[in-house]
Order: sequence, then structure tokens, then C-alpha cells
Amino acid sequence: MVSKISPKQHQRSTEESLNRFFRKLFAINWYRQLSGTWRSCLPIAVAIIVFWNVAAIAQKAPPDPIKMAEELKVNLDTAWVTIAAMLVIFMNAGFCMLETGFCREKNAVNVLAKNLIVFALSSVAFWVLGFGLMFSTGNDFIGTEGFFLTGADNSPAMGDAYKGAFTPLNWTGVPLSTKFFFQLAFAGTAATIVSGSVAERIKFPSFLMFSLLLVGIVYPITGHWIWGGGWLADMGFYDFAGSTVVHAVGGWAALIGAWMLGARLGKYNSDGTANAIPGHNMSIATLGCLILWFGWFGFNPGSTMGVSAAIGHIAVTTNTGGAFGGIAATAVAWLVLGKPDLSMIINGILAGLVAVTASCAWISVPSAAIIGAVAGVLVVFAVSFFDRIKIDDPVGATSVHLVNGIWGTLAIGLFSQGDAFGVTPAPKLGIFFGGGFEQLGHQLVGTLSVGGVTVVLCLIFWAILKATLGIRVTPEEEFQGLDISEHGMEAYPGSSLGGTSDYSKEIHSGRKSGRGSAEYP
Repeated sequence: MVSKISPKQHQRSTEESLNRFFRKLFAINWYRQLSGTWRSCLPIAVAIIVFWNVAAIAQKAPPDPIKMAEELKVNLDTAWVTIAAMLVIFMNAGFCMLETGFCREKNAVNVLAKNLIVFALSSVAFWVLGFGLMFSTGNDFIGTEGFFLTGADNSPAMGDAYKGAFTPLNWTGVPLSTKFFFQLAFAGTAATIVSGSVAERIKFPSFLMFSLLLVGIVYPITGHWIWGGGWLADMGFYDFAGSTVVHAVGGWAALIGAWMLGARLGKYNSDGTANAIPGHNMSIATLGCLILWFGWFGFNPGSTMGVSAAIGHIAVTTNTGGAFGGIAATAVAWLVLGKPDLSMIINGILAGLVAVTASCAWISVPSAAIIGAVAGVLVVFAVSFFDRIKIDDPVGATSVHLVNGIWGTLAIGLFSQGDAFGVTPAPKLGIFFGGGFEQLGHQLVGTLSVGGVTVVLCLIFWAILKATLGIRVTPEEEFQGLDISEHGMEAYPGSSLGGTSDYSKEIHSGRKSGRGSAEYP
């Protein structure tokens, strides 16, 4: 039987133990050697340290698991959106490589310079004006505040808890700086699309000015209608990651620019037939395509702007669209052109990625395969179509981004399965999945409206630039190459194909083949 110890006995035992401890402590030689002042202060210091920590522990409130979970969610979402934005920004490297490879060696520096500086310009234009016009609280047509990223904001608060100038983005729980950074990456992409279609004959300053106008005004106005809570969003138009908002807008701007510039010298004969002007380096063009394909996994899955189970599904539909686009373009080019043209394979992959961008969150994988395959077919025939109407697009930007941006937007009305894959809000069911024509009608209205306004604004801006700065280099400068005439350097110094040596060779070959008779607009 165990004997019980009374509380008084337990207290007496504890006190005796402490006394023995301090007697031993004070008996230590080092303690005895201390001065009287130190021997007086040391126990007091020990007592302060002990009681300070005890008090701190006693006052510390237990962690709130709900608050900790909310903070973790914000941190994870912020990390994901930031990484996705970096992937999209890295796509600029892909555009650099793709466009440079598709163009001639004598213009390589010019193409690289445009693709590099355009994102810097986009960063400024979107910060100063574009982000406010696109995402601030305003009306159904335009945002009216938030310029220079200013104004009230309590992000990452969401929904009704959000109080600030950027209400259209209150559905995502990340800080305002992260929202801006992600959307900036998209704005820069729209401007880069234009670079390829106007390559090899545009004045460098004119391109810079148009890029500022596109990112600062054109892109955010139409973007506000869709992603900024504008009238198209209210109507029921959907575009998950930008087949219209980014790609079709960039494609329309590219088309107007290419048309107003006119064709490169020697591209078309007097009888209207087109001459092939092959790019100088298909290796770096292929590398550019692969970089873009990789970056698209930030473009589409990142548009969730938060961590969710839907990310994996969106990544798979995105990849499927690109894969089937490349396969279809290869097959069609092989049949129509007689050879599996590498440039068509590249543009087929990109066309499939563009087309699936609008619907990737609301369609099944088989639907993504169909959308991508149709895009691959379309891009081959679109390249031939634009050649027939004498729209000279050195890289096929209009065929990839405009034609398949429109196709991908309309495809929502055909293949949408609503919120079946966990992404809300969602469009109505598409025609092939039991829905009616209503969603297709919304998509058609949105496509025509955005296209119409973009064309009008771009016509105005290109016309102003043409009348003031001028938009096209002289024939002599074009023959010599924009690397020398615009930048005073060569991408490949000493090469027998570039620079001034290329100038004399092309003049000679142009006269001999009759290409020199092509009209200069």
C-alpha cells in the first residue's frame, strides 16, 4: 500500500531541496571569489530571468488554428501566382527566339531588341495607366481609378470583405502587388505578339510608341469588359486565360500593323504570287516554341490565381491542345505542301495552345484534343490565306494568335461542360454537351465587339504614328538590314550572310530574279 504525502509535507520537501541546491551553489569556489556586489546581484538577475520567461509564457495566447490556416492559404496562393507570373514572363525569351529564328539574319538584333524592350515598356505603361483602366472600380466600359497602383486596398481580403479600388479582382486572395505582377505578365504578351508581324521593316521608335499605346490603352479597355467586371462579363461572355483578351487583341493589332506597313520588299511578285523568305535559324525558332510551351503552364493554370485541385486538370487540357495542334498541323502541311514543314509544326503547337486557352478550365481532355486539332488545321490554311491577300507576316502571328484566338473563344460555346471540373463561375453548357446556342451567342458578341474596338483604336494609333514619326524604314535600310541601319551592329559579326555584305547580295539577287519590281508602299 502506497503512503500518501500531505501538501504541507510536499512543500517542505521542495523547500529543503532548493536550500540544498543553493548551499551547494554558494559553496562553489568561483562564487566565493566574487565581490560582495556581484554575489548580491547574481541571485536577483537569475530571479528576473526566470520570472520574465514564466510571465511571457503565461501571457502568450494559444494559436488560433483557423487564423493559421487562412494565413497559410494566402501564402501558398501568393507563391503559386508569383511563380506562374514568372513562367509567363519567361515566355518573352520564347518569343525572342521564335521570331528571331523566323526572320533573316540581317534583322536578328532588331527583333531581339524589340522583344526585350517591349516588356520593359509594358511594365511602365501597365503600372501608370493600364492596370487602373482594366481592373479598378469604374463602370461597365472602363476603370476610373487605381492609376500608378494607388488607391485604397485591403487585399488579400476577398468578396464582400474587400474594400478598395480594385473590386474586379476581389475573387482572389493574394496581395495587390501579386495581382498586378501576374496581370502585367499577360499585358506584355499582347504587345510581343505584334513584334513578329511587323518585323524586318518597321521603325524602331514607332514600334516602341505603339507598344506603349497598346498596353496602356487598347488592351486594358477591352480587358476591362471581360476580366474587369464590364459589360461582356455581365452578359455572360467567358475567357478563362485570354484567347480573346490577350491573343486575339494582340492578333488584331498585329494584323493592322502588318497591313499598314505593307509587305517586305521582294515578298510578292507583280502577278501577286508570294515568294518564300525563309528564316535564318530554325534551331532557335524551335527552342522558342519549347519555351513558350513550357511558359503556357503558367499562363493557363496560373489563371486560377490560387492553389486549387483544378490546376492539374488545366495543365493537362493545355498540354493536350498544344500536342494535337502540332500533330494536326504536321499532317496537313505534309499533305498540302508535300513535306512536314518545321515552321508549320511550330505554329501548329502554338495555335493549339492559343485555342485551348479560353476554355481550358471548363472542358474535358478529349474536347481539348479536338480544339487543338482544329487549330492545327486552321493555322496552315490561315498562313496561305494571309499570303493571298498580301498581308506579310514573317512569323505567322496573325494566323496563330488572331485566327485561333477567335476559334478558341467560340469553342467555349461548343465544348463547355460548365463547372464540372471545379472552376466557378463557369459558362453555360456548350452545344455538344446539351446546352443551347446561348453561350455561343455570348462568345460571338464578345469576339466581334473586342475585335471591332481593337481594330478602330489600332487604325487610329498606327495612322497617327505614320503621319508623325513614320512607321517604315527606307528601301535602302530594309535591304541593308535593320541591325545595321537601326542599331549599328550585327548579330553575327563576320558572317558572310549578314550586315552590309548581305545588302549587296540581296540587291543583286533581287534584280536578277525580278523581285526588285515589287511595289514599295
